Amino acid sequence: MATQDTASETENLTLVQSVRDGLYTEMKNDEDVLVMGEDVGKNGGVFRATEGLYEEFGEDRVIDTPLAESGIVGTAIGMAAYGLKPVPEIQFMGFIYPAFDQIVSHAARIRTRSRGRFTCPMVVRAPYGGGIRAPEHHSESTEAMFAHQPGLKVQIPSTPYDAKGMLISAIRDPDPVVFLEPKLIYRAFRDEVPTDDYEVPLGEAAVRREGTDISVFTWGAMSRPTMEAAEELAEEDGIDVEVVDIRSISPLDEETIVESFKKTGRAAVVHEAPKSGGLGGEIASIIQEEALLYQEAPVERITGFDTPFPLYALEDYYLPEPARIKKGIRDAVNF
Repeated sequence: MATQDTASETENLTLVQSVRDGLYTEMKNDEDVLVMGEDVGKNGGVFRATEGLYEEFGEDRVIDTPLAESGIVGTAIGMAAYGLKPVPEIQFMGFIYPAFDQIVSHAARIRTRSRGRFTCPMVVRAPYGGGIRAPEHHSESTEAMFAHQPGLKVQIPSTPYDAKGMLISAIRDPDPVVFLEPKLIYRAFRDEVPTDDYEVPLGEAAVRREGTDISVFTWGAMSRPTMEAAEELAEEDGIDVEVVDIRSISPLDEETIVESFKKTGRAAVVHEAPKSGGLGGEIASIIQEEALLYQEAPVERITGFDTPFPLYALEDYYLPEPARIKKGIRDAVNF
């Protein structure tokens, strides 16, 4: 199994290309893996994440479905229960709600309901988040809804390297995984991605930048503006920011969160979902429960607002951007 340091060959890929590479790799490795969803076949998907797979693997393993999210996921659950490894795609996270019942009432419960007789090795892929000037229902960031459900894993890569490795791990996992892809950064940058088969373990956060003054926890597309804010604060204010990319929304890597906070004594959480009920509150609670005596300031939450995701003119204002992230970090450091 290749790692980032030892892979003999790499390709310079965007995040969406890396997703496609992960799908191709596992479909080549395991004939039980199949892809299904709206326009994933001949069209290659709305973002071209499945481009070329239909030609390579045929209509029995790259299945164009009707526009019926509940049917897509419900069919995939049946396939998974009887030994296949389906990877259903929901075109946008905002369209996932008709399938919510299937995911939380059936996929997440099938292991306990059957006392271990059945598992559900299924990965529900969905582009999520804002920033691309999309219509209504195309920019949702409701990962907390799925993280609240026992029996589901919820994963969000923020780099091409992680996208391929985490997707491979998710497909190989015996239980259902909701795999959310930040479409704002689908083609924003490239990364060296091993051509070999490799895994990035699920359930592990990644420290993207070491620091001593404050720990900032983030994920998905917000990792980039957070890193930008951290670098600017180092130059402008001499604030040394540690940036932790959560990656695994469920299960959360509590150990990395707590250890980072114990080092710095201050924290901020950056996510594009609304503040109320968002995962920033869960991370703050973990810090309170496990590291209260290290705390020097309230945990800052730098998030989207408690409104429906706005259209065009207000989209950039809604999403946390470096200036707002820097203000939140300064507030925590200067408390």
